[in-house]
Amino acid sequence: MATESSNFVQPAIPKFDGHYDHWSMLMENFLRSKEYWSLVENGIPAAAEGIEPTEAQQKAIADHKLKDLKVKNYLFQAIDRNIMETILNKETGKHIWDSMKQKYQGSIRVKRAQLQALRREFEVLQIKEGESVDEYFARTLTIANKMKIHGESMKQVVIIEKILRSMTSRFDYVVCSVEESNDLDNLTIDELQSSLLVHE
Repeated sequence: MATESSNFVQPAIPKFDGHYDHWSMLMENFLRSKEYWSLVENGIPAAAEGIEPTEAQQKAIADHKLKDLKVKNYLFQAIDRNIMETILNKETGKHIWDSMKQKYQGSIRVKRAQLQALRREFEVLQIKEGESVDEYFARTLTIANKMKIHGESMKQVVIIEKILRSMTSRFDYVVCSVEESNDLDNLTIDELQSSLLVHE
């Protein structure tokens, strides 16, 4: 007979795919679900200098070290060997995490520059001649999602207004009717896409 626990699906360890912000969010969530996140955040609590730890403290330190081994094991499975070989200090889970953050999160200045470039790209977006509605939506949403990852608060209405402004003249009639018949604040991107597809 199958036991209760065999029916419980273990969450998969998020593999690092080069997109640090997305991976760190998934990995943090994964480690929090295992109740190991405090070890990444604070490291292994050390015994006080020069004071002989009590038996309870020794047990607590041993327990933290064991948990940290599990954290390291998860990180070893999540991070590709080639990347892991570039991390010099693998003593604790916190060391590995901090090294990944330093390598891949990038400085605030770099992120700001990337966001500026994405804002420019978003501003000049136009549907191309011969491009389908689906293709244009995919292109627009890809840029909007990248902007979100870089810290921009992308409201749905901003994306909708951008799309309506950047359609070719053959969509003038449908753009006018969408603007007149809908409260743009409550219109979803999917509804707009559906209206434009019908016209297309």
